[in-house]
Formats: sequence, C-alpha cells, structure tokens
Amino acid sequence: MSAEIENPVLEIHDLTVTYSKKPVLWDVDMTIPKGSLAGIIGPNGAGKSTLIKSIMGLVPIASGYIKIFDKDLKEVRKNVSYVPQRGSVDWDFPASVVDVVMMGRYGHLGFFNYPKKADKEVALDALRKVGMDAYKNRQISELSGGQQQRVFLARAIAQQADIYFMDEPFAGVDAATERAIISLLKELADKGKTIVVVHHDLQTAPNYFDWMVLLNTRLVAHGPTQEVFNDENLKETYGGKLTLLSEISKLLENKRFPAREAK
Repeated sequence: MSAEIENPVLEIHDLTVTYSKKPVLWDVDMTIPKGSLAGIIGPNGAGKSTLIKSIMGLVPIASGYIKIFDKDLKEVRKNVSYVPQRGSVDWDFPASVVDVVMMGRYGHLGFFNYPKKADKEVALDALRKVGMDAYKNRQISELSGGQQQRVFLARAIAQQADIYFMDEPFAGVDAATERAIISLLKELADKGKTIVVVHHDLQTAPNYFDWMVLLNTRLVAHGPTQEVFNDENLKETYGGKLTLLSEISKLLENKRFPAREAK
C-alpha cells in the first residue's frame, strides 16, 4: 500500500542498497509529508537502519534516488539532523556535555567562525528541554546510556533542523526518558518539523507515530498510521514471526491508538 502526497519533505524512488551483492533494501518507493512524526518498523535485518543511513549518504546506493525538500542532501544538509544508534558511537572521546550539544550549531557557523553567545544559549536551552542542563560540564563518557541519548537529542534540537532522522532513539533508555523524548518529538512535529524514527516496539508504535513505514527489505506499506498499521500489513512485514500479533490485533480492534491532532 502506498500513499500519494503532494510536495513531500522526503521522497525516495527505486532505492536499492546491497551489501556484498546481497540486497538489504530492494526497490523502495516512499514519501513522507511535512510535519509528520514517522516510524519505520520491521523485523531485525529488515534494512531500517540502512534506510536512514542511505538517506544521510552514509552508505552507497545501488540504484534509485533520494530527495529532501526536492533537493539532494548536500544542498540542504544544514537543515537535516541525524541521531545515530547510541551503540555506534565511541563515548570515550574527551568532550563535555555542552561541547557535544554545541556540535549541533556548527552547520550554522561557517568556516573559521567561532560559536557566539547566541549559539551557546541555543545549546543550553536544548539541554534544558531534555532535562540535562545540570550535567552540562560533565564528560560525556561519565553519563549513563539514557543520559547520553538525551544529550544526543539535545544536539539535534540545537541544530534547529527542519527534518530529523533518528535511529532507535529509545533503545536502552528508561521509561521516563522514553516519555520525555517522545513528548519532545511530538512538540517538534507540532511546530512543523518532520521526524523520522527507526523503532522496534510494536506496542508503542501506533501511539507514537502518525505516519508509518513498514519495511522488510522491500517496502510493505507507508502512510497514515490509522490506514497502514493493520493485521494484513503486519503479517506481511513480519512473516509469521510476529509473536505480539494477537496483542496488536486487540489494539487495532479496540482502536485505542489516537492519531495526533491535525495541524
């Protein structure tokens, strides 16, 4: 199932990505509208992280094209933010929390320009939003996993981008941190920002996202959550490995997941 939208923020056409000649993503066609909080879901090895990395130009693509705001990434890079998986980052590098968040401002500075007082204020405000301002002078390596994830989110917020790509931002964080993060993401979306999140928890997905991408090497479906998050698409995505299917069915049956208010 596909969703046709006018003037999409993200447009992917015929995308194929291979590792050692084996397809990881195959002929993916999809769009995402402005202001959506979109979840990419699918089983392990489905290509979810690869999709995000290909959008960010971090892995080569075999065929197809990707447009952001109808342009190539290099033309809009400062308007695009990327939060990688926490496990892919070397947390031993010597940097304070506020220094890491300030990295989000570099795209606004240009060559040889030093951060200004206003940039520092943006960084500190981002730390306040994620509840980490009291830790601003701590070394990033001294923080817990959930705290590190909050700092990475603050860095993304400090960038003041228009579209955010996040690879499993809830992995390894406690319930309070997860609630804080999703609340912030919804707030950003309500302001017209677009957020695309790789996510693995089917039980929370319909409450978190108003747009859904169901992926298993090929695109199974994409569109408004109420339309595509259903038994048929989930079975096709997970191929019989869906142990939570009965619980998800109950959710669907009871329609207990509200769509976010239209903007």
